[in-house]
This record gives sequence, structure tokens and C-alpha cells, in this order.
Amino acid sequence: MKALFISADNFEDSELLVPYYRLKEAGVDVVLASVKTGLIKGKHGYEVPVDMTLGEVKPADYTILVLPGGKAPETVRKEAKAQEIARFFFEQNKPVAAICHGPQTLISAGLLRGRKATCYNTVVDELKEAGARYEDTEVVVDGNLVTSREPGDLPAFMREMMKKLH
Repeated sequence: MKALFISADNFEDSELLVPYYRLKEAGVDVVLASVKTGLIKGKHGYEVPVDMTLGEVKPADYTILVLPGGKAPETVRKEAKAQEIARFFFEQNKPVAAICHGPQTLISAGLLRGRKATCYNTVVDELKEAGARYEDTEVVVDGNLVTSREPGDLPAFMREMMKKLH
């Protein structure tokens, strides 16, 4: 099993690191893609090495897509390749897990119309405008999609995300 994380500088540290290490602990091969190679830096100073650029990603190679939050999704969502990857996961009905601002990439890719989802409170209006059915709860599961609001929701987010791998 392989997990694809897509992020950029200013990610919310816990929302990237908790799923990243939990998946590694479970024996999942974790790959981090971004707009550039090198290191990306979280809002709280943690640095994580990028494995490949978005252009190098072959989405068919991965089991699950993880979209951490923070300010990184503001960068990621503008990338046509990130949107294309997200669309591939939805078309193939593969699991997608997005937390906090992570759903912004799915909004930009036009994937949330009619779907149940949650997000960080400052993204709620945008989520609704995209046609999603917003629920203010720690985790929302709608088919292949798992969404959560914020770092405090990580236990529920991780529980539901891990279920998608079995």
C-alpha cells in the first residue's frame, strides 16, 4: 500500500505529521509530493523532505490521497496537476482524506458538489458555495471521502482514514 500526501510550505504541522507517521507505523509506504523538491516547512517550524514534484506523481500507484491543512492548500489548489490527481482518486473511487483547509484542493478541482464534508471554520462558506453538504462535526465520511475540521479532530480523522485502508 502507498499513501500520497500533497502539501507545500506553511502546512499545519500536526495535520501532516500525525497521518504521515501513523501510516508509516502501519507499514504503508508514504510519499510526499509538492510544487518543488527539497524541504517544506510547517507553520510551527517542522521540516519534511519532499519525495517528488506534483508533475512526477503517477496517481495510479497510490492507495490513498491525504491532503493536510494549514496555509499549504492555498498553494496546492492552484496547481492543475494537484487537481488532476484529486480527480483521478475520485474517478477511481480511491480513498481521499482531507483535513482543515485540505478540502480547498477538492473545491478547486470541482469534486465536492453533492458530497457530505467538513472543514476548518474559515472554509465553510466556500465549501457550501462549491455545493458540498457541510456538517460541523469532527469527522465526516462520504463514500471514499474522509474530512475533518482541525488538529483536535485528528483522532477521529485517523480512525476513519485507517478504516479506508482495510
